[in-house]
Amino acid sequence: MKSTKKSPEPRPDKSQTLLRQLATVPAKLFSGAFRQQYGALCFRYSNGGPQVEILVVTSRESGRWIIPKGWPMKGKKPFEAAAIEAWEEAGVRGAVRRKPVGYYTYLKELENGDVAPCIVDVFQLEVTEVSAAFKEQGQRVLEWVSPDEAARRIREIELKSLLVQFEAHGRKKRDRG
Repeated sequence: MKSTKKSPEPRPDKSQTLLRQLATVPAKLFSGAFRQQYGALCFRYSNGGPQVEILVVTSRESGRWIIPKGWPMKGKKPFEAAAIEAWEEAGVRGAVRRKPVGYYTYLKELENGDVAPCIVDVFQLEVTEVSAAFKEQGQRVLEWVSPDEAARRIREIELKSLLVQFEAHGRKKRDRG
């Protein structure tokens, strides 16, 4: 007996669409047109112990797992912009490193439908405050996971690599000896 339930329509893979779009204008990839963004790799120590948890959030449009990130902000240094994005997108604050721990690249679909290759400088942020009320509350899902689980969820290969090789550079590590 056949089920009368309709199987859900497969969700189109937006990354394929973006890649096809870029394939028609390869000069965009090699014209120095990379746009700069700043991201916050937010972490905390679970239960006050040595185990680290990473904060992952969903993007507003596609629902894929990412870290908080955004565009440069006038009058703000890159690490400050990353910290502001963490607050707006995830409601977390803490001690942010002034130097990036790495970077990753990805393809950003812009509001006008164009695609822009982006490079994201990543700054570690040791979370000391979590708020239930923040600018993009209700628009994203937030989860604290192990670095390995964060790497499994993230699509961008270079960011996966940063997560797999994660080493906390925060106050508590120094305090622990």
